[in-house]
Amino acid sequence: MSHPADGTSTAQAPGLKGRLDGYFHVSARGSDFLREIRGGLATFFAMAYIIVLNPLIIGTAPDVNGDELGIARVAATTALVGGVISILMGVVSRYPFSIAAGMGLNVLVAYSLAPKMTWADAMGLVVLEGLVLLVLVLTGFRTAVFRAIPPNLKTAIGVGVGMFLALVGFVNAGFIRRVPDAADSTVPVQLGDGVLTGWPILVFVIGLVVTIALIVRRVKGAMLIGIVVATVVAIIVESTAAVGPMAGDDGEFNPAGWSLSVPAVPTSVADIVALPDFSLIGQFNLFGSFANASVIAVILLLFTLMLADFFDTMGTMVGVGGQAGLLDEKGNVPGAREVLAVDALGTMAGGAASASVNTVFAESAAGVGEGARTGIAPIVTGVLFLLATLFSPLVSLVPFEAATPVLIIVGFMMMTQVTKINFQDYAIGIPAFLTIVVMPFSYSITNGIGAGFISYTVVRIAQGRLKDIHPLMAIVAAAFLVYFAIGPIEGLLGL
Repeated sequence: MSHPADGTSTAQAPGLKGRLDGYFHVSARGSDFLREIRGGLATFFAMAYIIVLNPLIIGTAPDVNGDELGIARVAATTALVGGVISILMGVVSRYPFSIAAGMGLNVLVAYSLAPKMTWADAMGLVVLEGLVLLVLVLTGFRTAVFRAIPPNLKTAIGVGVGMFLALVGFVNAGFIRRVPDAADSTVPVQLGDGVLTGWPILVFVIGLVVTIALIVRRVKGAMLIGIVVATVVAIIVESTAAVGPMAGDDGEFNPAGWSLSVPAVPTSVADIVALPDFSLIGQFNLFGSFANASVIAVILLLFTLMLADFFDTMGTMVGVGGQAGLLDEKGNVPGAREVLAVDALGTMAGGAASASVNTVFAESAAGVGEGARTGIAPIVTGVLFLLATLFSPLVSLVPFEAATPVLIIVGFMMMTQVTKINFQDYAIGIPAFLTIVVMPFSYSITNGIGAGFISYTVVRIAQGRLKDIHPLMAIVAAAFLVYFAIGPIEGLLGL
């Protein structure tokens, strides 16, 4: 049997199970089918919030004409595209990476693209971005960039993604919030309102404690069990205390409420099943953006979107792949081309269905934490996403507070890779440090990678060691300089 990273095996059991084992390299990667199924379930519950949250962002933002896509329609296509592309990722790449509409990227589409064009034009630009990324994959450029990154920086990306996930978990649960500030100045975050506020936070803490206890006792399915236990507690709490949502229908803010989904016992069929509306599929205009905005403005928007998507995927792939032990000795993902190709197709599909950019989810690490190592896990996750198109009301029963403890644990697991970084060598240590801290502090995987690439290039130039800078690293560092300076550049060009 060969190294688990390349996934090949000389031994194969007979029958369908044996063929599946051989194709997905289940035994070769030290896994089994039950682990993969558990991993797929854990990943789905860690990602399911996107079915609720993406429509709130994409579905409610007006375009240049004031038109909105609608929450229900975006929810349906979000689940559909996430399901189809996750299954495709599992079958083609055979890695435990699931896909859905990317957070951060959807904000960029809703608040940077849509205000300057129609929704059809904005989604056409997303499709165009996916096409460009696919060309970069097929020409080998995207994979070449991935291989040009120094191993220590790749490790730092994985650690940074772990820190970012942990912060996402704390913030989504409402455990960490922005300090109230009447002047609306730049201030740090803190623990709730200085203390634990409300029943939902207690549910989060219970879920986290239960998950930690199960993890340290090596209980199989610990993360999934933690989510289920916390969800049951949440339903009991809501049925007895009537906590309600954090943001009420009357516009009032309830700091002690549930941050997104309000858990409740289903009382009718409508609380379980709802027919999806797929009418947004195909509602895009590939080159319409060029007719409604200047060519330079559209190119800058396309560049910003593409760079964010490009490195968000790469960072997640390195982070989750490293946690799963699927990287080779140089920190690369064997067969990365297939992963990146499906990711590009996901972006195109997301635009074609008005679900926004679809990308590899860092929450895939939740499945890896359950032992998933192969493409079977995202297939399971994808099937659940497809079922969610019908059972979206049921999916919303799992509140953030019950699902996010998993992200904290996964953040810890990914943080353990930090010992592989040589911080004694400042030329590596400083860029690695900036990569790690900028991701959570700026709430962006892409920003962290950009900070690491630019600082690494600057340090090597300062040392007079230009030969240590791979040409592609220099090109990407220059691209990131443009990315970070988009605002001033647009100002100079009067855009």
